[in-house]
Amino acid sequence: MRLSILEHGHRRRAKMFLALTSGMSRVDSPDIVKMLLYRPGFLTRPLLELTAAAMRGPSYWTAGEREYLAMSTARLHQCPFCIDSHRELTRIAGHGEVDPENPASARPELRAVSGFLETVTLTPDHVDTSGVADLPEHALVEALQVNLVWNIVNRLANAFGFVLREGQLESGTRALHRFGYRFPGFLLAEGKTTDHGDVVANIRHAVVDDSPLRAAIVDGSPVSEPWQSYVTSVRDTSYKITDADIARLTAAGHTEDEIYEVTVAAAVGAALDSFDAGRSALARKTAG
Repeated sequence: MRLSILEHGHRRRAKMFLALTSGMSRVDSPDIVKMLLYRPGFLTRPLLELTAAAMRGPSYWTAGEREYLAMSTARLHQCPFCIDSHRELTRIAGHGEVDPENPASARPELRAVSGFLETVTLTPDHVDTSGVADLPEHALVEALQVNLVWNIVNRLANAFGFVLREGQLESGTRALHRFGYRFPGFLLAEGKTTDHGDVVANIRHAVVDDSPLRAAIVDGSPVSEPWQSYVTSVRDTSYKITDADIARLTAAGHTEDEIYEVTVAAAVGAALDSFDAGRSALARKTAG
């Protein structure tokens, strides 16, 4: 990973957990797990709350279909780590209802909502609901929640340089599926928890609270350089971020923790823009 704090900056309980699980599986902990266990009170708790419900809670979409949608979102972000992970999870969680290598194998409803999520992700200012007019609203909201999660995670995976190492694909995906995207509670017990009445609102508040800079980034307001150029890259072309981009920020005097916070804020802000655009399009569809 590009930030050493995500490799070695964990609290003692997280370090013990990572060492124990790696020792038992004989495979190093995946980068996504290391990131989520770094400062879990900042992003992880509300993100995992949404992820567990979106990916394994009751839904119009099967677990395999939701993994397929996650894989489709990863392809939009050109994120190899997430493409490979969710391709495997589509097979593990599914019952043959969709072949991750063959989009034509998906039922028409899944193909339609996948196209809807593509416009939500890539062109949130021009969301068209005509292709999903016959789908129930709750099915579309559930799909938007899946899309929200992975619109955040894919940008972070790209920016922080996540890679799959030997043995991680099989062990990591099976662990995610087995535990339903949930972590032991003791690993997430950091800081106070404030419930704002909605899992999406909880993510927004967790990231922006007490920071005018992060609030501006989430809202899409301009910020000073060198942050602005970096934030734009995270939001729009995270797959193009390199070690040199991170090095420029540290050379400008910014700490790795500051870079972590700004990256999260940029990823969350862009994902919320897409989610809000999708919800607004659904509201117009219902009103019309």
